Amino acid sequence: MLSRQIDALKVFSPSERKVTHLVNLLHRETFPSLSLSDDCWLLSAIASLSVHRSLLKKVMPLEQNFDEGYNGCFIFRFWQYGQWEEVRIDDLLPTQDNNLIYLNSPDRHEFWSSLLEKAYAKLKGGYRALDMGFPHEAMVDMTGGVTEVVTIASLPVDLPAFLRHLLAKGALINCANCQGALEKRSELGIMFRHAYSLTAVEKVESTHGTQYLVRILNPWGNTEWEGPWSDLKGPEWNTVTMEEQKRLERVGREDGEFWMSVSDFRQHFETMEVCHLSDTLSTPGSEVRPWSCIMHHGNWVPHVTAGGSPMGGRFWQNPQFYFVLSEVDSDGSRKTCSFVLALMQKHQRRKGINLSIALHIYPAPNGNKHLTPEDLSVLAPVDYSPRYSTRREVVLRSSLPPGHYIIIPSTSDPDQQGAFLLRVLTEKGNDATPAHKPAPPDNSSVSELAYPHQAALPSPKSIKQMFKKHCNKKGFCKPLHLHGLLTEAIQTGALAGSEKFLALEHCKSLVVLMDSQGIAQLSWLEFQSLWDKIRRWTDIFMVFDKNKTQHLEYPEVTPALKAAGIMVDDLVMQLVGLRYTEPDMTISYPGFLYLLMKLESMIQKFQAYDMVGMGTVTVSYRQWLHMTMYN
Repeated sequence: MLSRQIDALKVFSPSERKVTHLVNLLHRETFPSLSLSDDCWLLSAIASLSVHRSLLKKVMPLEQNFDEGYNGCFIFRFWQYGQWEEVRIDDLLPTQDNNLIYLNSPDRHEFWSSLLEKAYAKLKGGYRALDMGFPHEAMVDMTGGVTEVVTIASLPVDLPAFLRHLLAKGALINCANCQGALEKRSELGIMFRHAYSLTAVEKVESTHGTQYLVRILNPWGNTEWEGPWSDLKGPEWNTVTMEEQKRLERVGREDGEFWMSVSDFRQHFETMEVCHLSDTLSTPGSEVRPWSCIMHHGNWVPHVTAGGSPMGGRFWQNPQFYFVLSEVDSDGSRKTCSFVLALMQKHQRRKGINLSIALHIYPAPNGNKHLTPEDLSVLAPVDYSPRYSTRREVVLRSSLPPGHYIIIPSTSDPDQQGAFLLRVLTEKGNDATPAHKPAPPDNSSVSELAYPHQAALPSPKSIKQMFKKHCNKKGFCKPLHLHGLLTEAIQTGALAGSEKFLALEHCKSLVVLMDSQGIAQLSWLEFQSLWDKIRRWTDIFMVFDKNKTQHLEYPEVTPALKAAGIMVDDLVMQLVGLRYTEPDMTISYPGFLYLLMKLESMIQKFQAYDMVGMGTVTVSYRQWLHMTMYN
């Protein structure tokens, strides 16, 4: 049952007191490497977010309120595949017996956490999509950072230096002990399956010598460590001068924040969740030196760029990235270059398909920017993911000597379709760029190209010039402009001649289905997203056009759609045959682009309305007309 909560809504922006209320509520579960049932995985991430107000403001604009101008609409932002997406929701919240069903605050007049949860559910496809998940995935969506889960026992011997390096980069660090029953305490006060935050590492001078301590925050605000160096039961503080204690800002009371030795930290905590932040998320004036982030979007296209694992014979076909490490770490302790690689598979969970993915790093002999099958037959990787994983994102943190390398993201099996985002976090001055296969001789076949679309479509530089040429004076591309642009683009390559099958009606649909503002025109950024789809779908079209007629035979359509990640049944294929084919039952190249855009967009719209994840949707008369008329 949905109940409108307008009368009770009073405060939206969370005060410090209200953040504490939420933290008290949320930290009932923590982040073991296994997924958590219900939505505890999300709650742990929201609690971590709530104690970092600058990040909270990024997700939830705090100027929103229930006072003047309130219209029942709220806006939240989540990081998705390289950009911050805005999610708008209304003020309807699910209730049962007039009580909120999902996340709620002990303060009955506080609803920001419930609204945030609803916005995240809408982003993910419904509340049912929050039933299972990983806290570190939600941390990525809430911060835009790169999050990894590590076992503390596996961390370097020089743990203080390792932790200092992370904190100097602005990382958010949570830690937990999962060896006991939920909400029970160890003999020294550490709560099991409970998320703590590690906020500092300090070298302390005492009368007995030097000691390394870590500062830990219990977001509940009480229940502290009771062992050595504890606030109330730690005689060790008597060996430290008041000046030293003042430098550490030590408070001798049970306020949720405490110090403990690094050796005790190793012994009493088991897992650690590290969220690496990049320079795009840094706060002006801060002393932290965050990572420099490079992002690359790519695709595994069956029979083209999906070569599978190194165990097969087609590993070289996978996308490759030229990785240059020239700037050593800023701390200067070692002449190596630290980095974090994060490979994220895009949109797979919503499709119900989780690919097994991994990263491999190879040396680049003689400065080669692309590895051939012969290169890979004699080279061994210098670093790699320990195993293929079905998680949304695989993270590889390491360091290498300055040099030239090749990064290869792959799926465990060949010919698996999927889109990915590769993020490379390094010191400033290091770089990673797509490593395209060297251009073949003029008389080479299309199949020898790294991507078939390279023979059919203009280069990125050329297409940008075409966009400027065809768009209007305000820099927007309308359907008629797009028709002229695509006609010119197709005429220049291997699919020349198929532009005669491009209709203005196709271009109208391509524009409105990509148009995020409902104004029937595309900005350059929106056109870039469309062009990325066109390039990927052109690769698929050219692979499945077996007889090279610039048309797909009807039996070729189903496997081509499958390669694009879209599964259809016989009934839908009958409709495709009636609606999208030429008189000879083939599908032209422009018709194929039109068909894929229509299928992908309508599937996404259905999932957006299927909030509860039941496989059925309820829409109003007005929504139905908007969906069917404007597409």
